[in-house]
Amino acid sequence: MRKIIAFVLFFGITSSLMAQKDTTKPLQDVVVFANKFPTPSKNIVQTIGLITDKNLIQQQANTADILIASGQVFVQKSQLGGGSPVIRGFEASRVLLMVDGVRMNSAIFRAGHLQNIISVDNMILDRVEILYGPSSTMYGSDALGGVVNMFTKNPTINKTNSWNTNGNVVYRYASGQNENRAHVDVNIANNKWAFLTSFTNSSFGDLRQGNNRSTAYPDFGKRLFYVTRENGVDIVNSNESKVNIQKTTGYTQTDFLQKILFKPNENTEHLVNIQLSNSSAYNRYDRLTETAANGMPSFAEWYYGPQVRNMVGYKLSKTNLKGYFQELALNTNYQHLEESRISRRFNSNNKDFRFEKVDIFGVNADFLHKDKYGELHFGVESYYNIVNSTAYGNNISTNVKTAITTRYSDGPTNMGYQAFYVHHTKNLDAHWVLNEGIRLNFVQLNAQFKDTALMHFPFTEAKQFNASFTGNLGLAYNGNNGYRVAFGLSSGFRAPNIDDLTKVFDTKAGFVIVPNKDLKPEYTYNAEINVSKNTAAYAWGASVFYTWFKNALVSDEYTWNGQSQIMYQGVLSSVYATQNKAKAVVYGFNVNGRLRLVYNTDLTATFSYTKGTYNDGMKEMPLDHIPPSYGRIGLKHGTAKFNAELFSVFNGWKRIADYNLNGEDNEIYATKDGMPSWMTINFATNYAPSKRLSVGFQIENMTDLNYRYFASGISAVGRNYVLSCKYTF
Repeated sequence: MRKIIAFVLFFGITSSLMAQKDTTKPLQDVVVFANKFPTPSKNIVQTIGLITDKNLIQQQANTADILIASGQVFVQKSQLGGGSPVIRGFEASRVLLMVDGVRMNSAIFRAGHLQNIISVDNMILDRVEILYGPSSTMYGSDALGGVVNMFTKNPTINKTNSWNTNGNVVYRYASGQNENRAHVDVNIANNKWAFLTSFTNSSFGDLRQGNNRSTAYPDFGKRLFYVTRENGVDIVNSNESKVNIQKTTGYTQTDFLQKILFKPNENTEHLVNIQLSNSSAYNRYDRLTETAANGMPSFAEWYYGPQVRNMVGYKLSKTNLKGYFQELALNTNYQHLEESRISRRFNSNNKDFRFEKVDIFGVNADFLHKDKYGELHFGVESYYNIVNSTAYGNNISTNVKTAITTRYSDGPTNMGYQAFYVHHTKNLDAHWVLNEGIRLNFVQLNAQFKDTALMHFPFTEAKQFNASFTGNLGLAYNGNNGYRVAFGLSSGFRAPNIDDLTKVFDTKAGFVIVPNKDLKPEYTYNAEINVSKNTAAYAWGASVFYTWFKNALVSDEYTWNGQSQIMYQGVLSSVYATQNKAKAVVYGFNVNGRLRLVYNTDLTATFSYTKGTYNDGMKEMPLDHIPPSYGRIGLKHGTAKFNAELFSVFNGWKRIADYNLNGEDNEIYATKDGMPSWMTINFATNYAPSKRLSVGFQIENMTDLNYRYFASGISAVGRNYVLSCKYTF
């Protein structure tokens, strides 16, 4: 592992030396949507990661796996149907997820680990942009660590007034999780109207982990048992003959997308965007592997109910307007989200059901002024969340229902986000570009607690109104020879949400989180510098950042009605609550490089390192969610008909001394020393014998290594053979 890290660090420097004699001009600047309107990346100071490789995007099991395979983002997993991106040490509710310009983060996005990103169908994705660092000036609350911006394909207008139909049929099979995915998309269009319909059906079986284990941890990750219920009795079944099969991890998912584009003229577009995603129930695998003090399983059942994400949006785009602003983008949208948690302890007849529904109404209006000196972007934004949280217990033997605590406040609960923002890009001369922006945020929260008897609530409501300013300032130099230097300052903001203020939940056996209505917003302040050079023959880049984290919300010891321990779901549990107790710092760097070895053959590498600590006023300790060092090295050859890549994805050690034992680092799912380093060897190829047909073949984790992502409760896939076939009509 040390040799790999040393190579990546060395690669960024040597790639330019190896091609010193090359006089090729810099590559044409790419266009990104980090500022919501199409913008040349050279005019943006903020570090941006771009994923546009269609093979990488569409040949993964889900959208979270795209980020893993790219090597640009660390991802945590608690179950097969999961994936929680971590950007610069920030995760979950501190990272903003966007799809087609719409906020995915709801008022119940938790600070732990999430799986919401898999509800975006990667089979219809066009591109992914990762914004590194605080991004609240443009995107508002939750963008403390960065933004994952996902863009699905748009309908394509025909050049003539006659109707034309084209589309794709895709099938994918993967042996490691017995994955079967079928996808079809159809585009029907003339010169004014276009209709894009997409449907994907996915089925995943039990995930098989790698068999090649470290001699220091010969039993790590083995699935030794699983629980079934027979004749009204919980039975512990031995799985020792198939310890690498992570039983009960399979699930199914269905995704549908419908877009309707009407373009009456060159300057106007109307786009209707409908997205529906619905999964089956899927098990919380990590909880089902836990054992109690007596050596028996802690849970007989612990699963998420179907995850539902429905979205309807309308976007109006106008260009060449008369007046001060030449461009307008208006995006209105409605989302309906559903999630649920169902659990039953081993040898108990009491099964708990908790259901959450969220309705979100959103609108964005963005105006752009352009002249020879630069651009001025003005925007307004409003999102309104309505949360409904219900729960009941059911005795599976007698079918008698009882009242139990809801996960969130059970009375009328809502949360609103409003903002005004201005962003300015000024061309100082032919080489220097100045970025500056400011945003005024208003966030309101109103949570009512109707049934307070079970938890003996000392209050019946939690209300907040938070106003804040965030901003950014940066300067970039773009040289004629491909050199680029950028320095930026930015701030991030996150208002406490419903999950932070009103949650009642056991994070692990014997630890219960209780509500705290006195929370304040979190803030990040970031400084970074980026240096790069980009030509057709080679490229290298490096970025260094330092982030101050103020009023950080952390989970720490608390008292509930004067008690430090309470009975929760029949277990005497220590009381914890989310609190503004910490001042933290997060810092790190990234180096990356690309070298053209021969025609159409590139060597690429990226390496990221992050470190984070916080001080609660008494002692300093590791900040949770900080990933180990990670990266990717790949050798890729590509032509119009054939491409192949041999690549390695790797993680460094995460020592137990660097774990936050009160947070979300999940030390119980690691070894006694922490999470070991690992490196996988992978091969992917795609061949297109004709314009209509292409066939892909991959071997993931060729050495069948047994490994686990930091903070994850499930082991990664072992040797995995993947076959995909695409037919275009």
